[in-house]
Amino acid sequence: MSDLVTRGAVLRETETKEADKILTVLTPDHGKIPVIAKGARRKSCRFTAACQTLAYSEMTLTHRGEWYYLNEGTTLALFDGLRTDFETLALGFYFAELTEAVSSPEIPAPELLSHLLNGLYALDTLKKPRELAKPAFEWKLLCLSGYEPLADGCALCGEVEMKDAFLDPVQGVLRCAACCGPGRGGTLPLCPEAVAALRHIVYGDPKRLYAFALTGEALEQLSAAAERYVAVQLERGFRTLDYYKSLSNL
Repeated sequence: MSDLVTRGAVLRETETKEADKILTVLTPDHGKIPVIAKGARRKSCRFTAACQTLAYSEMTLTHRGEWYYLNEGTTLALFDGLRTDFETLALGFYFAELTEAVSSPEIPAPELLSHLLNGLYALDTLKKPRELAKPAFEWKLLCLSGYEPLADGCALCGEVEMKDAFLDPVQGVLRCAACCGPGRGGTLPLCPEAVAALRHIVYGDPKRLYAFALTGEALEQLSAAAERYVAVQLERGFRTLDYYKSLSNL
């Protein structure tokens, strides 16, 4: 049994017993950890705010066996701006679920945590359009998780300036129209503007991840390719994504 002081973001909360919660928390040094927060659902609890999904807090924990127990929690960021808009909050929850899917227990994850916080900050404070923030977050998270696509040119002929590019979501590569062939076989089209945005996300400065402009069909292509790439590479769907899309279609 040992005590630990760390910072972390709540990826998921589950109600249990009468007033407790089980939290899934992403920390920089210990990766994804399960935290039992006793009494967190009581109004009188001093660390209730720190036990909300998407809350970023400094936590004092006791480690016993497979579990961590929350003793103290001081919120550092609640991203209140997300909580005033259902669609933006739903997208934030998707960011959290997607991050949980690629993070591992007890494996340090400073880059994943930083990426999640930057994504929430982009929505909350920078007010980046959801349609732009979503594919940027998805592509970069997959890169950080070991699923980086080869986007610097056609994987077969090496052509860099492709008039028509196509993403192979299984192989994680781009192909030009000539190398892709007439059937296209499960590939997704990317116009030159979408390819430029993808290269900015994959190879650019992480601090400027959301510093690009893209609209119309190019943005639609980038987003569709990102969503498909996530589904194929991680081999699963996400309930928070389904909910976010249901709100967007209302």
